[in-house]
Amino acid sequence: MGEFRIKMFFGIVLFVLLVDIYVWQAIKTLLKNKSKLYRSIIKWAYWTIPVLFLLVLLGENIWHYFDGNKIARTWFMAMFFVIYVSKLVTALFVLLDDIKRLFMLIWHWIERHLLSMKKEADEEEMEEAIETETKKITRSEFIARAGLVAGAAPFVFLTRGISRGAYNYQLRRVNLVIPNLPEAFDGVKLLQISDVHCGSFYDRDAVYRGIKMIKEQKAQIVAFTGDFVNNRTNEADEWSDMFSEIKAPMGVFSILGNHDYGDYVTDWKSPEEKLKNLEDLYAVHKNMGWNLLRNEHFIIERENKRLAILGVENWGDRGRFQKFGDVDKAKKGMPDAPVKIMLSHDPSHFDTIIQPNHKDIDLTLSGHTHGFQFGVEMGNIRWSPSQYIYKHWADLYLLEKQMLYVNRGFGFLGYPGRVGILPEITVFTLNKTS
Repeated sequence: MGEFRIKMFFGIVLFVLLVDIYVWQAIKTLLKNKSKLYRSIIKWAYWTIPVLFLLVLLGENIWHYFDGNKIARTWFMAMFFVIYVSKLVTALFVLLDDIKRLFMLIWHWIERHLLSMKKEADEEEMEEAIETETKKITRSEFIARAGLVAGAAPFVFLTRGISRGAYNYQLRRVNLVIPNLPEAFDGVKLLQISDVHCGSFYDRDAVYRGIKMIKEQKAQIVAFTGDFVNNRTNEADEWSDMFSEIKAPMGVFSILGNHDYGDYVTDWKSPEEKLKNLEDLYAVHKNMGWNLLRNEHFIIERENKRLAILGVENWGDRGRFQKFGDVDKAKKGMPDAPVKIMLSHDPSHFDTIIQPNHKDIDLTLSGHTHGFQFGVEMGNIRWSPSQYIYKHWADLYLLEKQMLYVNRGFGFLGYPGRVGILPEITVFTLNKTS
């Protein structure tokens, strides 16, 4: 077990124990009037789940038995995520109750020490009153019940997100007005998908429904903006034939995302093995008929007019994300084109590099955020935890004369579902005028 795996394992163990201990306090409160046998059955049933989770996790870290069974891995992660997000909500309720009780105990401690300022005759009376009040500071049954009910809500929503949200592809149509667009490209349809993460898929028929939706749009240009796999290229083996059906008369263009490089795999046998994995992914794109742009450009010509598609490798300004993207290199040797469309996986690249330094880029297409796979989108109301991490996390943004579109992603990662923020296929219509 590598150093990173050891740290991650013990971090998860600590998280599981803390959450389960806290939630158990709420359950104990509600069991206090039950029979001893009933309490014992509930106790054994409750603690069996975290023990099994930790045993399976330990076995995976030692023997890697999920490597040959990605469906088992997906469902294990799903159960873990759903159960412990729900328990965490309950634990927060119990924590609030404990904070309340702590403040009450502190207040009574202060009152007790103020007794020295009172007359001896009053002291016995006050001590008796404080002792009575302190005995009343027990865990509230109301808080315990409220916490368990609140914990049930994410369990229901997250379970529903797996069964109904994971493959509920949404077709979004966006009209883009680009004043300098040549008339030859006026009305051209450009389709974007992003973040396939085919290593997470478990339903071939459902994925193919999404592929059919893409094909039915008959877009002249298709852009894929990174993260075709989760970690290893062999995840694409059973899916590349399906995605190779995506064709476009002006070309299918693709780039790499942060997950495509294999950087999150900790047990590569050698640097050469990791490099071979990446080169195999290059071959997958080529065999699918996709033009993989690695800090490169491609000029589309129509009626002697030009439109430039530029694609860069991943560049992110959060954490340890790769900074391989090089816009200047992608532009090198590029003939003049009135409209330039950039494919860059991480929207922070637009914020930090493209928008301030490359004003000639008319439109940037990104993905990466997945919209957190969780949030609310109702009319003009849009919220997701992504907005606290990324300034631009979903949909179309206009900054001065430059546009950024952040796709919500075609697939999913970690949690095998979506709640509120559904998988997306975007169809842009390029217009010279509104």
